[in-house]
Amino acid sequence: MGKVYYVSKNVGLGVLMLGTLALAIIIALSIAYDKERAKNRSKPGDGVTDSTSMPILPTTPSAPKETWDHYRLPDSFIPISYAVTLWPRLVPNDDGMYIFTGHSTVVFRCVKETNLILIHSNKLNLTIFNEQLAKLSALGEHTAPAIAKSWLVSKTQYLVLQLRKSLTVGRSYILYTEFQGELADDLEGFYRSEYVEDGVKKIVATSQMQATFARKTFPCFDEPAMKAVFNVTIIHDRGTIALSNDSLIDGIAIRITTFEPTERMSTYLLAFIVMFCSSIVTLHYLKNIRIWARRKAIDDRQGEYALNVTGPILHFYEQYYNARYPLSKSDQIALPDFNAGAMENWGLVTYRETALLYDPSYPQQETKRELLLSSHMNLLTWYWFGNLVTLRWWNDLWLNEGFASYVEYLGADYAEPTWDMKDQIILYDVHKVFAVDALASSHPLSCLEDEVNTPAQISEMFNTISYSKGAAVLRMLSEFLSEPVFARGLSSYLNTFAFGNTVYTDLWDHLQQAVDNTPGLHIPHSVHDIMHRWTLQMGFPVVTINTQSGSITQKHFLLDPDSVVERPSQFNYTWFVPIKWLKTGVDQMTTSGSDWVLANTNVSGYFRVNYDLENWDRLLSLLNTNHKALSVINRAQIIDDAFNLARAKIINTTLALRTTKYLSNERDYIPWESALRNLNYYILMFDRTEVYGALQAYMKKQIQPLFEHFRSITSNWTKVPEGHTDQYNQINAIGVACSMDVEGCRELTKSWFRQWMQNPMHNPIHPNLKSTVYCNAIAFGGTEEWDFAWKMFKNATLASEASRLRGSLACTKTPWLLNRYVWHPDLQDYKYLYGTQSISFTHSLICTYKHSNIHTPVKQSLGATWGFKAAVCRNYVLSNCKIALTVTRH
Repeated sequence: MGKVYYVSKNVGLGVLMLGTLALAIIIALSIAYDKERAKNRSKPGDGVTDSTSMPILPTTPSAPKETWDHYRLPDSFIPISYAVTLWPRLVPNDDGMYIFTGHSTVVFRCVKETNLILIHSNKLNLTIFNEQLAKLSALGEHTAPAIAKSWLVSKTQYLVLQLRKSLTVGRSYILYTEFQGELADDLEGFYRSEYVEDGVKKIVATSQMQATFARKTFPCFDEPAMKAVFNVTIIHDRGTIALSNDSLIDGIAIRITTFEPTERMSTYLLAFIVMFCSSIVTLHYLKNIRIWARRKAIDDRQGEYALNVTGPILHFYEQYYNARYPLSKSDQIALPDFNAGAMENWGLVTYRETALLYDPSYPQQETKRELLLSSHMNLLTWYWFGNLVTLRWWNDLWLNEGFASYVEYLGADYAEPTWDMKDQIILYDVHKVFAVDALASSHPLSCLEDEVNTPAQISEMFNTISYSKGAAVLRMLSEFLSEPVFARGLSSYLNTFAFGNTVYTDLWDHLQQAVDNTPGLHIPHSVHDIMHRWTLQMGFPVVTINTQSGSITQKHFLLDPDSVVERPSQFNYTWFVPIKWLKTGVDQMTTSGSDWVLANTNVSGYFRVNYDLENWDRLLSLLNTNHKALSVINRAQIIDDAFNLARAKIINTTLALRTTKYLSNERDYIPWESALRNLNYYILMFDRTEVYGALQAYMKKQIQPLFEHFRSITSNWTKVPEGHTDQYNQINAIGVACSMDVEGCRELTKSWFRQWMQNPMHNPIHPNLKSTVYCNAIAFGGTEEWDFAWKMFKNATLASEASRLRGSLACTKTPWLLNRYVWHPDLQDYKYLYGTQSISFTHSLICTYKHSNIHTPVKQSLGATWGFKAAVCRNYVLSNCKIALTVTRH
């Protein structure tokens, strides 16, 4: 029998009044939101670009006339091996340029008769031999045809060799080139990075070959399917270390380093690095594992966490894939300046410092460790799914990127089982891509090969759809097949195509074989038929369940219901939807009395769910009385579904806001994070209107219990919460409480920041809380706080600390300080603005100044956000709307 609780009449009346007040605020906010939204829909001629509309396609160009006018290589050759020697100069030449020189030999086999050789080469100065740009010879006793003519094609990035006779099918040939290139600071190909250590500028020669930048380093057949073995030699200065994909063979006076031949691999996975660095090493299952970084970072033990988890991660993947790791070593290196964040070069993974290094002096800094672990898991899974077996062409990029994004959660859960990492895919991938894939301008996961040709088109494939939707649909596939069946199909796929190339349907074949070989497993359609609807058409459905009649329907979900979908679908935007559900009462979709239905349990499917109003009311009643009856991720999904259904005008805004009423009793991170992401949209809409006061009061009421909860479990902020996700939610509690002016919060953050200002050599702020505390202290402080943060940013030796401080400087609400931030000479590289952590920064900046007067590069760095926020500012502030007065009268 359940316990019975009694309350006094006065307490009961008080609770009733608070509940009534909250409901009134919700209704008022929903009315204000609907009116503001209607008023502020963009109109033609208002000067703001609709960032969600389909781009106007250019006129179709005429068909290429010559072979070298095509961006794709002809299928005449198969590369076998390369011998590449590179010599980067880490000091400028007499012209003030940093350069590298080198020579390359590629052995290839002719498979189709031709008198034309095309090989990629971009921005390289090639040495001339007998009036030609290369030398050609035959392997063995045969003679190669003479080169009649050679030239470079800049548009398609080819070195073209016209031969006097055709090459013979089946024979192998050797192409030799010598070249010089610029060791530029453009973050592409073989490039230069710089950092300052102990007041001395250091130069690093490093590389980023993905997707089409190997050709900028040496002439090569630069396509994923053109796998070959690479023999690498690097000439470098004494005192520096040279690294490449495989283990080194020898070094002569530490000036010439030769590496073992690689496994058969694609050009985009090559890596070359010359750097003043050191390493730590361990041996795991006879594999050398090394972490490389600046010597000071290694001396400070910042690579130890990465070293400790790499071995277990590799072991987990070997077991999961049932496929061994084929290389003799795994190097990972932290680079001071690396645009890609991280890159899965086979045997030599490159990272930004912030993605690999971890300060062990703060052992409870689990939020930082999670970022490192996730990055590790993502990059190392590529050793199998991407490097061992590689996509044939970039149109199927989603399979590799999506798979890495999904499996990283499984590996992280293995490495840190108490962190509940599997649940976090809902926040960081599923909800993230829902927002993009619900637009009429979205695109399918996979497309035809001939739709992706140019380097620019290839770069466009590296997007949220490829990464996060790929992860979401593969997770859904794993859920309805079951993880063991999914893993068996993967193992078969990887072992069948090892060191080769595939298309995505090859994976469906092997998963279908796993299904067919599993007794008792039956799926309603083939894997091909089910997955084609998720990969060959854009978007996803909203599934509507009527619990009164038991009917279930689906419809293409669009965030803007008035948008026009111009992209046709062979499946008419319908999907085979695997639905799991939970309910009270008997096992069917119809309900009666207080019974409720919850569909998409644990968010195993990639779709949104809507219900009849009666079932919505029952679910909200359950949240308000016993929210833990539902899983953490389903509580988050109810909130996210409701808010997005409201934005799509499928349900009313009042219903969406009612999903947040129970939050005063919520203590878990994932539901709170889901709610705040959705409520931030309303905060942005209203923070410069008279409605904001009502919204702030409601938010303050909801967040205060969470703030007090963390004050209690941390013994008045003196301890770190034990739970991993609790550490994240503490950040939410403090950040939102300060923004909503919860008593004691702003004083708390300012006192911590003031203690640091008084003793700059000792920072009392825990790393978990630094970004939040810095931002709030600067937002509610003045010039003194901003100047101090600027000074500490300039003197920061840790990349992660510099990043936090740089983002926090944008939190100031003082217009002239924002202006100073934008125009400071040390921030004229506008990529700093693009990475800022402050949502309010661009809003405040635009609303403070007429956006036509802001320097064009700033607007470009903010991208689509600029146009949206400019519209928000103009429509919500400059129109001087008085919606709040209307709301008050209600």
